[in-house]
Amino acid sequence: MTSKKKQDWNDIILNSIADGIFTINCNQDITYFNSAAEKITGVKSEDALGKKCFEVLRATDADQCESKCFLKESMTTGQEKISRKIEIIRSDGKRIPVTISTSVVRNDEGEVIGGVETLRDISAMELLRKKIEERYVFSDIITKNHEIWKILDILPDIARSNSTVLIEGPSGSGKELFAKAIHDLSERTGKFVALNCTALPDSLLESELFGYKKGAFTEAKRDKPGRFMLAEGGTFLLDEIGDISSALQMKLLRVIEKMEYEPLGSNQVVKANVRIIAATNKSLIDLVAQKKFRDDLFYRLNVVKIYLPPLASRREDISLLLDHFIKKFNILKGKYIEGVSREVLNVLMNYDFPGNVRELENFIEYAFILCHDSTIELEHLPKELRNSRELEDAGIGRLVAKPLASSEVETIKKALDDHGWNKTATAAFLRINPRTLWRKFKKYGISPDGL
Repeated sequence: MTSKKKQDWNDIILNSIADGIFTINCNQDITYFNSAAEKITGVKSEDALGKKCFEVLRATDADQCESKCFLKESMTTGQEKISRKIEIIRSDGKRIPVTISTSVVRNDEGEVIGGVETLRDISAMELLRKKIEERYVFSDIITKNHEIWKILDILPDIARSNSTVLIEGPSGSGKELFAKAIHDLSERTGKFVALNCTALPDSLLESELFGYKKGAFTEAKRDKPGRFMLAEGGTFLLDEIGDISSALQMKLLRVIEKMEYEPLGSNQVVKANVRIIAATNKSLIDLVAQKKFRDDLFYRLNVVKIYLPPLASRREDISLLLDHFIKKFNILKGKYIEGVSREVLNVLMNYDFPGNVRELENFIEYAFILCHDSTIELEHLPKELRNSRELEDAGIGRLVAKPLASSEVETIKKALDDHGWNKTATAAFLRINPRTLWRKFKKYGISPDGL
């Protein structure tokens, strides 16, 4: 085998590996960058080659790329570093957790001539861990919207304070996620507790808030702690607070002013050490003007105010959120969907999303039920969305049950021609799994033998 063929074969092998791999010389210039490294970092190989590794692989901790660089340490000591966890910043600004392993590269004489580093994206594992632990921090808020980034800039300062926070925004815009982030960024050691104020009638809502003593009413067979008690030392989110009655508004005002309350059926005052966050999909100042919400309670809640814009005004986040939800449901449902078709993206980019981020997530979960290929197509979307005028706005029309992705067919055929109809090499070049390529052969009627 000639040297060139051997190198080509090595490239095919390295590009078929799911882990990112790159090498550097003794000057820390990148000399090799495989396909998985491109996908993880968002940087193309041609843009990475010749650059310093710290210019391409940007760690969120700046020291990690300077005084604490594992690859540099391996090249100095000759010792491997295995599965060290760090967080990096992709080219699109998204932060992702990875594990890295580093080793040295030696020549035939045993001299160190560079280093090699492997990257493994552990976003999926982190997602599952957070789902189990219910812990969220501000870096989990997926956005490149400048208004939300302004909020994220001050979120650590808000978290460190003990002030009451009011979060306003439409339903499904992520109010609870921001509340959880504030709690987890704070130094509070108690639990994060949430209560949807619209879910219960007044009589039950009061007992949920403050708890009750045995015998307080007929069904009270034992003492029950309320949400304030469960949130002791932590954070209590009162969701949809704009819907509570004037009587409960008065009781809440007393709790917030004095940080004390009485469980139902008790005459003993309980002191509360709870940070209050209120959330609503309504404008509380408008409700105050309409005499539907107490102005004194509003001013107690409105110490720090956060407004979350609807998804329709932050369309630049749709593709980021799509990527996030696809990764999430791949893990939860055991599938290997790679993305959405151009037609689907066009429809979603033209949709108004009255249900905001939650509605987008629901669309993707629905599509995962119907999609058995690698790409979500229009026929996998809910019927009401496929029949909506967004299809016409996207320039697609209504008769789009199963469009032929001609551009994808042309891309595949050209790649096959360029690689002599070698399926393994073609799959590596297209950065897809060989099994995915075979499925596309079947889907588009492409002969695997070039006939």
